[in-house]
Amino acid sequence: MQKYYLVGSPISHSFSPKMHNLAFRLTGIDAEYGLCEADETALPKVVEELGSSGACGFNVTMPDKTAMCDLCDELSEAARIGRSVNTVKVVNGKLFGDTTDGRGFVRAANEAGFQINGQKITLLGTGGAASAILIDSVLAGADSIFVFFNRESSLDRVKRIADELSGSYSTRISFHALADRDSLRKYTGLCSLLVNATSVGMKKGPDDISYKDASPIPDPSFFYPGLNVFDAIYNPRETHLLRMASACGCKIENGLPMLLYQGAESFRIWTGREFPVREIKEALF
Repeated sequence: MQKYYLVGSPISHSFSPKMHNLAFRLTGIDAEYGLCEADETALPKVVEELGSSGACGFNVTMPDKTAMCDLCDELSEAARIGRSVNTVKVVNGKLFGDTTDGRGFVRAANEAGFQINGQKITLLGTGGAASAILIDSVLAGADSIFVFFNRESSLDRVKRIADELSGSYSTRISFHALADRDSLRKYTGLCSLLVNATSVGMKKGPDDISYKDASPIPDPSFFYPGLNVFDAIYNPRETHLLRMASACGCKIENGLPMLLYQGAESFRIWTGREFPVREIKEALF
């Protein structure tokens, strides 16, 4: 039996095992997908153990996506530019890292009717998922992306991504502090799509209640009818951010479709087979 895992912390809330284990059953692949708890400190040892145990591949989630880059033998172009890995395939002991988050986001946004090509986007966050969303939004032809950072530590990395992209693409990218509410209000008012790629508002475990009133946007006055709001968080399915946006007349989407489509890409990378998207959506979504 082939073994696949999700690596990160916390991960007890993850939807990925249900999704991938059902996909394996539906496609007749003798494989199993499990959880492997590991923060950045434990990641090198855990990755070594997964390799020695015969794992065929694994997904990587917060907070390990950037650190995983240094543990791979080879990176895809998107993973190299973004310094973020969420999918690892193991071949003859070598680790091949890729990122499917951005592709999953673009497909989910398009399906929700949130146009990216030619549009102005406000992007909250500068972590691994945000970097992937930034890259693929540029590739999809976004006019401008206003990136709001909540951690200085990840800002230089994302600025390097923007510099590399600027040599080949015309998308205008600017950076602002999430704590700068005046700038946040200004640029949210200029855009057609607001994307939350921070973990603010995510339920981190069965006993966590702090998520209920947590939002990277402080109050409903930042929203307006006609603004599309995409939250990459999928647990809970409706975050405080999405509740506020919906009440203000915004069209909203949570992170479940992004999870589905990034997972479909991971599945294809691992197995060479197409992911049973329709059946998974009907059974689990």
